[in-house]
Amino acid sequence: MTRNGLFFALMCLVWGLTWLPLKVAAAEAPPIFLAAARFLIAGALFLVWAGRDAFAAPRRAALPLLGTALLINTGCYAFLFWGVKHAPTGISAIVNFALIPVFTILFGLAYGEEVLTRRRVEGMTLGALGLVLLFWARVGEGREGWLTALALGAVVVSTISYTWGAILSRPLVRVMSPIALAAWQCLLGGLGLALLSAVLEGTTPADAARLAAWPVWPALAFLVLAGSLVGFAAYLKLLRDWGPFRAGLYAFVSPVIAVATGVLALGEPFGPAEAAGAAVMLTATALVVRRA
Repeated sequence: MTRNGLFFALMCLVWGLTWLPLKVAAAEAPPIFLAAARFLIAGALFLVWAGRDAFAAPRRAALPLLGTALLINTGCYAFLFWGVKHAPTGISAIVNFALIPVFTILFGLAYGEEVLTRRRVEGMTLGALGLVLLFWARVGEGREGWLTALALGAVVVSTISYTWGAILSRPLVRVMSPIALAAWQCLLGGLGLALLSAVLEGTTPADAARLAAWPVWPALAFLVLAGSLVGFAAYLKLLRDWGPFRAGLYAFVSPVIAVATGVLALGEPFGPAEAAGAAVMLTATALVVRRA
């Protein structure tokens, strides 16, 4: 296996495994507060990594930087962490990874950066069908099923927020280094999450103490060091060497790892209905990201 192949395998493994510690930690600490801690810590580490580049951005980038941070980090992860707390990790990962390219195309169309083709329309239609299948399988489970469906809806909203912010971030990459951009988006988004947590979750010093308790601290450490730093570094290298198409193929591998981990480690259900919905959504992803 080539060096880039190893980086790709590492990235897929890390991003597939992050859903398990997220679920474990969110069961012990307020989920939005947990997300705030993750990105404030990751932002500080990215800031050190960026060095002098962190302060080289032009002043005109300040407002777009704040807006993208609120979308990519605050909006996305407030919904995502709450959603994963109440929904199976594997299904949440499938919904998230499969919809990222779909919503990226839709927002790209809105901002004149993408072109609509027949294959993409077919892919997005299939993605919607797969999503309906996954939701339908949960709604039939009564009150608990409705909560799971609502949680998966939160994952969908988080994906919309992330992809919108990602599209708006494209001009920023031209005037800032990617590491510096990640640093400020994490820090600003983390502050937004902390404020949101204070309002919605009423966080207290006891909640901060939970971050240092077992099993939250090793889960948080994995999310920061592996999920944010290692995964992001591998992705940037592959983005440079392979381009966005090949680097984005993690969307087919990481969900499989997330599903297997959820079933084996947490005993999460994954029956025929979930398998059918997942297959349809991943097929839709293939249609959307496939080269013309």
